Amino acid sequence: MSRYPFTPHVGSLPETVPFVGPETQERQRGAPFTARIGANESVFGPSPRAIAAMAAAAAEVWKYGDPENHDLKQALAAFHGVRPENIVVGEGIDCLLGYLVRMVVDPGTPVVTSAGAYPTFNYHVAGFGGRLDLTPYRDDREDGPALIARAAALKAPLIYFANPDNPMGSFWPADDVQAMIDATPDGAILCLDEAYIEFAADGAAPPLDVGNPKVIRMRTFSKAYGMAGARIGYAIAEAGLALAFNKVRNHFGVNRIALAGALAALEDQAYLADVRRQVAAARMRIGDIARQHGLQPLASAANFVAIDCGRDGAYARAILQGLVAEGVFVRMPFAAPQDRCIRISAGKTADLDAFQAALPKALAAAAA
Repeated sequence: MSRYPFTPHVGSLPETVPFVGPETQERQRGAPFTARIGANESVFGPSPRAIAAMAAAAAEVWKYGDPENHDLKQALAAFHGVRPENIVVGEGIDCLLGYLVRMVVDPGTPVVTSAGAYPTFNYHVAGFGGRLDLTPYRDDREDGPALIARAAALKAPLIYFANPDNPMGSFWPADDVQAMIDATPDGAILCLDEAYIEFAADGAAPPLDVGNPKVIRMRTFSKAYGMAGARIGYAIAEAGLALAFNKVRNHFGVNRIALAGALAALEDQAYLADVRRQVAAARMRIGDIARQHGLQPLASAANFVAIDCGRDGAYARAILQGLVAEGVFVRMPFAAPQDRCIRISAGKTADLDAFQAALPKALAAAAA
């Protein structure tokens, strides 16, 4: 018998986390990484205007953040051409996913997602006792039509789909995504994770329709805006769904430093455009480095590149371990056959120099 009064479900859960952080790995290896290009953080950092706004807000951090997130909601609504009641602000997409799952998932509720897709979503579903139903990728993309068909068959109330996709960087054009939204069964919600949408080409995101209660769009300041450590993101949804988050969210969860930074970052679209240019150049260089060593980069619409190592997951993992041993932090997909790849985040010149120097050593170690 447990010494703690856990619920039977929580008592049955493993004590795991979706990702092992680079700091944990640095402590294990006893040295810092030379290049931190594994977590899809933006090494280009936030806008200088955002940094200044956060520094100014630090002096007032003795205050709680605005529980209504009023100023940022107003700005996001104006930016996207919707109303403030269509916006939910939260502590990053990860936290918003948890709130959404809590609202619709009971023990045993079927939830449809892709095998090998973003694992934090699965973590929340498992935490609330939901029953994950996993659809395989098709051609290294999440299989949108199969997800919808499976949800209809199971009468699942929640479907998770990321576009662009993590961990592969692939994407579906806007017309295909809109077809998924249109085909979502009545009584179900399509959670459309668009964390990387700022990096995708025009035509990857269908127009916003906040009159449709069957879709919720998740966005973040963690990626293109370079504020992963601030933990702030938002969702765009029909007003009834958006307002329902007030039933479960932590109303004081978003800190005022993050709110100030996000507001300033949103206003600096010129800086965002420059980050997009740097990411595009980094993706090209990552691809060139891969091809120089006989590896195949996959087309990416995100701020990382998945590199096909040409064999199986064990071989790709050996290459990853070789890179880590050389001080280059990278990650890889979890599920086969996508685990034949390693995943490299867009980095600055010095980061990619380190990757270029370490890759042949990692390949030699893997071959040995």
